[in-house]
Amino acid sequence: MIRRPARFLRVLPFLALLLLAVLRAAAADPWPATTQQWHGFPKVELTVDGRTATVVVPRTPAPGNPWVWHGEFFGHRPEPDIALLGLGFHIVYLSVPDMLGSPKAVAHWESLHTLLTTRHDLAKRPGLVGLSRGGLYIYNWAIAHPDKVACLYGDAPVCDFKSWPGGRGSGPGSKRDWQLVLSSYGFKSEAEALAFTNNPVDRLAPLAAARIPLLHVFGDADEVVPWTENTGLIAERYPKLGGEITLIRKPGVKHHPHGLDDVRPIVEFFWKNAGPAVVGRTPEERAAGLRLPAALVPAAKP
Repeated sequence: MIRRPARFLRVLPFLALLLLAVLRAAAADPWPATTQQWHGFPKVELTVDGRTATVVVPRTPAPGNPWVWHGEFFGHRPEPDIALLGLGFHIVYLSVPDMLGSPKAVAHWESLHTLLTTRHDLAKRPGLVGLSRGGLYIYNWAIAHPDKVACLYGDAPVCDFKSWPGGRGSGPGSKRDWQLVLSSYGFKSEAEALAFTNNPVDRLAPLAAARIPLLHVFGDADEVVPWTENTGLIAERYPKLGGEITLIRKPGVKHHPHGLDDVRPIVEFFWKNAGPAVVGRTPEERAAGLRLPAALVPAAKP
């Protein structure tokens, strides 16, 4: 009988995991060569369905290749993204403006998700960021694909187009953007749009069933996207369906400014719910993501 050294047997599983990681990396397509930079990180651009996708690449990707995907206004209040890049997240944005989360926009998102997860080996389940009208993009994508989402962060998000841009609540709405809703969703009349019952506030059950955590940051004096008609309805309905939502209220703040001066709650939300502990492909990778590296947690602004 040939006896293998006990030490070799102990390290054999780790060698196998290392080999799998190497094979995955070799199978993934490299990012296109680029000289573009975004806050000191390489920025590449891809064309998907004739649309431009922006990918900001971390210097050292975290285990499982986690990523965060923006609905709209990528680059506004970039502090959380910069911190997440330092933690090994990729940051992604697809330029489909003026589609307001319509089925056409969701179809373009499907194409990009397939490209990034198959050819570039990004995690199947990204975290989503929806700032203002970006809420329609992230919620409609997530509701259509709850198995392809890790978590959602909404910043003063639109969750019902009747509220904004429709202006059928307490806010003024936007005539221009209301016409975009009618055209991009294919409504034949305003009455058909107002009778629509598939806004994010109306169909949260798939997200709750998939146990998708939500984070909403909002100003309780928001005059553009009234929080009671958007975040407020999500906060009321989601827990009743068994879902988890965290609210960060900004007293007396209107629609602007967005974001938080201390971005740690946002960074920690994504690390916990879309980081290596969730998307890691081995027990060792997931274990590596259980604790947020303290040195990389951004400090609050003075």
